[in-house]
Amino acid sequence: MSETGESTAVVIIGAGVAGLTLGNFLLRNGIGCVVLEKRSREYVERRQRAGTIDSRGVRMFRAWGLEEVVENFGAPDETIGFRMDGEGFTQDLFDDESGDFDDMVFCPQQVLVRNLTDAFLRDGGDLRYESVDISPEDIDGEDIDGPRPRVRYRGASASGATRVINCDYIAGCDGYHGVSRESIPADALTRYSYDYGYAWLSVLAEVTPDPAAMAIHSRGLAGIIPRGTTASRLYLQCAPDDTLEQWPDERVWSELEARFGVPVATGPVIHKQILPLRSVVYSPMNHGRLYLLGDAAHIVPPTSAKGINLALHDTEVFARALIARIQKDDPALLTDYSETCLRHVWNYQAYAAWITELMHNAGDASYEGEFRKQIARAELERQFTSPTAKRLFGEFAAGVN
Repeated sequence: MSETGESTAVVIIGAGVAGLTLGNFLLRNGIGCVVLEKRSREYVERRQRAGTIDSRGVRMFRAWGLEEVVENFGAPDETIGFRMDGEGFTQDLFDDESGDFDDMVFCPQQVLVRNLTDAFLRDGGDLRYESVDISPEDIDGEDIDGPRPRVRYRGASASGATRVINCDYIAGCDGYHGVSRESIPADALTRYSYDYGYAWLSVLAEVTPDPAAMAIHSRGLAGIIPRGTTASRLYLQCAPDDTLEQWPDERVWSELEARFGVPVATGPVIHKQILPLRSVVYSPMNHGRLYLLGDAAHIVPPTSAKGINLALHDTEVFARALIARIQKDDPALLTDYSETCLRHVWNYQAYAAWITELMHNAGDASYEGEFRKQIARAELERQFTSPTAKRLFGEFAAGVN
């Protein structure tokens, strides 16, 4: 088969939030880049994922002149309904006088991706969907100024021609199961991980959304979270070895009602999956001129709502580092990229582990025992009654800690 070659400054692998945000940042600063995505545009823009962007993330988009991608979205509900053993109470989680929560928005991730895509293509960005057999090459070495790498792939055309892009840097934004991290020799990375011992059954259903609600119950945690104007995401704590066959629709609705202790609205189920809860961090977040961003380098449990926001932080750090290196010949920020990001990542991994174990231990005692259950409930009550405790939670929730 024929092979064609070209050159650019940066190849971005993955057209999710991190990849498209980076592409927009670079494009607006005159740095050439190509975004490669193995899926179709339709698939990427329909992919359903959470999308609460914290205050730090919203202010970041505004600072880079991309406020349009997060405009016209509402703030998360200031109140989240909590029920414990069937009894309800309400907590104003985002109600304080600091202003930290003023900029938070609920933006479904597929809508954010669509907005970022439109902005990138409108400004002349090079985005190539259905790029298969993507392979970063010549990435060995520890030196950020080492040999120039390249990325090989095949396009979507019927010819099946292999294309090679020579570049200065590669940004791996293709998620936990992507090719970017897999291209790095295993002995060059250290993997830190923690399994929480339970999973979530995640259900997307056509249910008219009410304000977000969580239930803490001896049967396990449950949640009902709005996803747009016509759907809701339902969460049910379950064993990590459960199968979807064990969770027919009828059981989903009956278990939600049992854990909330009140009738719940029902509707057609669109999608189900089981998500084992875990935290993972890879260090360092680069190898030679290949850099990992977002889920390619770290994942957090969804309880924390921080996955998208950690990816946005990585992206801004990397974009500023590239701009300094390419435009000012200053490698300092690029050299410190991994250390800078990991310091932030570990801070929020600590928050994610705390909120995850607190919410689950307060309900189901079968994992950690009755003693830890009572401690978790006492700590949860402190979040609702102590201004100091609430303030610290607020800093993490807003992304400003």
